[in-house]
Amino acid sequence: MTSTRTSTPATDVWLPIAAAEMDGLPEGLNYRFWDGGRDYPSDPADCAFYVVPYMKGAEVAVRPLKAMSAVQVVQTLSAGIDHVEPGLGLLPAGVRLCNAKGVHEASTAELALALVLASLRGLPGFMQGQGREEWRSGFYPALADKSVLIVGYGSIGAAIEDRLEPFECARVVRVARSARATGRGPVHALEDLPALLPAADVVILSTPLNPSTQGLVDAGFLAAMRDGALLVNVARGPVVDTAALLSELESGRLRAALDVTDPEPLPAGHPLWHAPHVLITPHVGGSTSAFLPRAKRLLAGQLTRFAAGQPVDNLVLTTD
Repeated sequence: MTSTRTSTPATDVWLPIAAAEMDGLPEGLNYRFWDGGRDYPSDPADCAFYVVPYMKGAEVAVRPLKAMSAVQVVQTLSAGIDHVEPGLGLLPAGVRLCNAKGVHEASTAELALALVLASLRGLPGFMQGQGREEWRSGFYPALADKSVLIVGYGSIGAAIEDRLEPFECARVVRVARSARATGRGPVHALEDLPALLPAADVVILSTPLNPSTQGLVDAGFLAAMRDGALLVNVARGPVVDTAALLSELESGRLRAALDVTDPEPLPAGHPLWHAPHVLITPHVGGSTSAFLPRAKRLLAGQLTRFAAGQPVDNLVLTTD
């Protein structure tokens, strides 16, 4: 389909959720359903508000951007924007990129806690034992009295701490890109990690993927972790150096629970599948029953503001 900019203002909204299934959408906009299929629902040049299909990868997310000559808002349904960033240079100046803050906090924090508890309490081994009819009793670590370090203290990191509160942790330490104060206590800067890692029993990664965090968890980071510590990644796979992590797992010094990997999906035959002391889930941190109602509320609110000419929420950047 050839894309040419129309002479009238663009009013199409591309949604990966059918408009008929959503409440609270404003009138006066043309809602088009597109969830990443081969054919576009209308001329991309007529799209004013583009909601990126969820969990369809960068190729799908970026594909229509070059032809979206009149788009004003690009809205992701993920907290991260790394899958859209490769196409931002294709957009005209002034396009607002928004993320899905508020949509994934509950689900991702639940999974982070589940991964911590399952790993500490030995649930994967119990499942293996059940299949073999083996009664694997023993003495296992508790989350109580552990020191937990959250690397990436945004809204998801804060939601993780919410869920840690009843578990009697010895302490929760917070790290973000820059230091700041919160009602719960200080947030340390990334450069403080070398001093903080040796005291942590559990390190939870919930940071966005960007140039400052890609490969953050490298051999030096892992070497600074105490013997027997647990690394939990609910952020993005490339935050962790896979080869360095494999080395630590295979030595038996560290344990890991990973909802995201690098590469992803993890291909058959990859050594991470069978590394000791690792629990892997297939990037399902946000993929729960909590996603759809929160996504619909976010989009209805954003589109109501957009139609009224008001500022949209969750603004990450504006293209140059």
